[in-house]
Amino acid sequence: MFDFTDRKMTEKHAIRIIGAPFDGTVSFRPGARFGPAAIRAASDGIETYSPILGLDLESISYSDSGDLELPMGCVERSLGVIREAVDDCLVDSVIPFLLGGEHLVSLPAIEAVYEKYPDLVVIQLDAHADQREDYLGVKLSHACVMRRVGEFLGQENIQQLGIRSGTRDEYQLMHENGTLTTFLTADLDDLIAWIGDRPVYLTVDLDVFDPASFPGTGTPEPGGIDWWTFQRFIKLMQGCEVVGLDAVELAPKLDTSDCSSVLAAKCVREMLLAVSVGQHL
Repeated sequence: MFDFTDRKMTEKHAIRIIGAPFDGTVSFRPGARFGPAAIRAASDGIETYSPILGLDLESISYSDSGDLELPMGCVERSLGVIREAVDDCLVDSVIPFLLGGEHLVSLPAIEAVYEKYPDLVVIQLDAHADQREDYLGVKLSHACVMRRVGEFLGQENIQQLGIRSGTRDEYQLMHENGTLTTFLTADLDDLIAWIGDRPVYLTVDLDVFDPASFPGTGTPEPGGIDWWTFQRFIKLMQGCEVVGLDAVELAPKLDTSDCSSVLAAKCVREMLLAVSVGQHL
């Protein structure tokens, strides 16, 4: 079994977990602010070893810095606190791994990583496009996060998998820029070739999973992926240079069985292990 809280900041580490318990712009069902704590609690029931990746958390260098203290009533200040924490990671030459929280928490993290890696590409796993220009007149929203990312990164440097919900305008934007792809084997092979040797930020909105296996999220969408599809994807990512990542949108109180929290914790384990290639102690 593993527990993130066993890995304190005092230990040498190459990957730093940062809790970002913020859901101030959630548009449907709130509760993602409780995601980081639920992932930590569920991690205590997950084995450290991944039989698919053939790696063990006990052999990698990661640390948990705990949850950030975020002013829930101020979006801009909350994003600023997250940005400062990610900047600290980059100064310390460690990989930031955010636990959300809603998807907007990814924005300051990607901005910070992009400043260090100007040839960055972003891979988004998600049910939703998150490509709105604004949501009810608000541009800093979890529904707009990838649109904001595209403004500085360039839409041509984004690839989106699992998308099955969006507006007409969002789909037009994604088709025009070729951001959409799938989990089919040929498309995943093309994705890895597209990444090449460029640094990657991987953002996983956990509602990419089908709500039959992951009901604990604020905006569930039928038609999502299963665990085995995710594992096939993450195994392919082992050969990529992932320089930042996050797992967001677990709303644990919406799933009283806690199965969503367990699945989220297992995703985090696989992501930690995939990123850890080349980071072993």
